[in-house]
Amino acid sequence: MLDGFLRLSIADESKGWADWPELRTGVRMRILCDGPTPGERTALLHYDPGAEVPRHLHGGQEWLLVLEGTQEDDTDSYGPGTWISNPQGTLHKVSSPGGCLVLIHWSAPVEFEEDETETSPKEKLR
Repeated sequence: MLDGFLRLSIADESKGWADWPELRTGVRMRILCDGPTPGERTALLHYDPGAEVPRHLHGGQEWLLVLEGTQEDDTDSYGPGTWISNPQGTLHKVSSPGGCLVLIHWSAPVEFEEDETETSPKEKLR
């Protein structure tokens, strides 16, 4: 196998989400890999029913694929199989009334608009 190649089973990686580090109350994150540039990452996010990520500003491009459940933002609601691209400068709040699992890739960290004291000891989207 060549260096830099990575093969993962999303079905296997999404098991055991209850043990993943908490990003926000009810939102857990499993980092799958770091990208070639600083701050670039790919991860799985699991939202409990009713969980949300407060308003945040994207420092770079973000892509995500809803795998299970429904994710909502300021513009719409997205079900399984929906691919979303949020450009740098996007400012929004994200929630999941019924819970969801998403595959996400971002090219740069986000900046939360709200006080980050809730997540200070926890892993952030950085």
